[in-house]
Amino acid sequence: MSENSERYDLVLAGGQVFDGQTGASQVADVAVTGDRVARIAPGLAADADRVIDCAGQYVLPGLVEAHTHIFAEVSKVGAPPDEAHLHRGVVAACDAGTVGASTFAAFEKYVAAPARMRLVNFLNVSVLGLIDFRFGELINPGTLVPEDALAVAEANPHRVRGFKIRLSEDVVGLDWRPLLKRSLALAGEAGLPLMIHIGETPEPLPVILPLLRPGDVVAHCYTGKPYGILNDGTVLPEVYAARERGVLFESAHGKSNLSFAVARPAIEQGFLPDVVTSDTSARNWRGPVFDLVTSMAKLRAMGMTLEQLVPRVTTAPARLTGLDAEGYGTLVEGGPAHVTVLAEAEEAVLPDAAGNKITAPRLEPSVVLLGGEQVPTVPWRGLPATGA
Repeated sequence: MSENSERYDLVLAGGQVFDGQTGASQVADVAVTGDRVARIAPGLAADADRVIDCAGQYVLPGLVEAHTHIFAEVSKVGAPPDEAHLHRGVVAACDAGTVGASTFAAFEKYVAAPARMRLVNFLNVSVLGLIDFRFGELINPGTLVPEDALAVAEANPHRVRGFKIRLSEDVVGLDWRPLLKRSLALAGEAGLPLMIHIGETPEPLPVILPLLRPGDVVAHCYTGKPYGILNDGTVLPEVYAARERGVLFESAHGKSNLSFAVARPAIEQGFLPDVVTSDTSARNWRGPVFDLVTSMAKLRAMGMTLEQLVPRVTTAPARLTGLDAEGYGTLVEGGPAHVTVLAEAEEAVLPDAAGNKITAPRLEPSVVLLGGEQVPTVPWRGLPATGA
């Protein structure tokens, strides 16, 4: 035993410990007592009741997923949250518009409240929510009932952290502008951000972006569908202008949006997502998305560094969803012991949403702590590269 008289329940020893705010890292031990981080420093293993060797691995604040679809058994796109996320390294997640005001009570009772991990949501502005992709929830504009959405948000501040509108033409039709303006007014009255889904919007982004407010969110920033962020391979000036005004852009892979042909040049030009998300759903959690750590690996292959990725899967999504107030997104002494340890994994064939493929190293969660308790992980659902 060292000169330190304190005993720790667990020490994650010798890993590269990342700061969620800056992305900087240091080789150190992370000591956990109960549900809190007791100390971060070298040489703590001798004072631990249990030690996990993390040498050569990356020790991060528990990952936070800011865009997913987890209304399983009700929505056709709903994935089971603990299986799809928690056991793959994500300790908190935000459902992005699967739930509407008319289905919120079921989401709360059967999904969010029983889940082991922390769940919040961006409420769909349509009372219907996203029940079935084949039928746009706002094709009937009467399904946007601001008073219902406001009532749910006001009664459930522990859960509702924003609103979501899918702005694709098959959802809103050609008369999109009144729906967006009503959604912005609704979000403004609630004092919450609005997330807009792009890709096949009725009009190009330079028409839409000026309507957004600071703190609002553009999902699917690397979509390969019409009316994305690029023009002839160059990021649109209106996109930079929106970011300058405080509009946020998130990557949201999804089954049909992340395009390597958009992500690579945008990243080369320095346009990184403010938040890295997977847009996991029942349509894609067994491929092509798989999980958040696979989305991280894809963006790393496109040119982002781990130092750039870490804040965008920890501190930034926690801030966006208000979970930073509960200690999510950071790994600090005295804070909650939510920790994700990632290891370098074998190369695999990783597809984008259009079926284009790259062969790149993966990241794999080796240890997940939720409130100090170790959570079992499950193997990756994809296949390694043959002959790699």
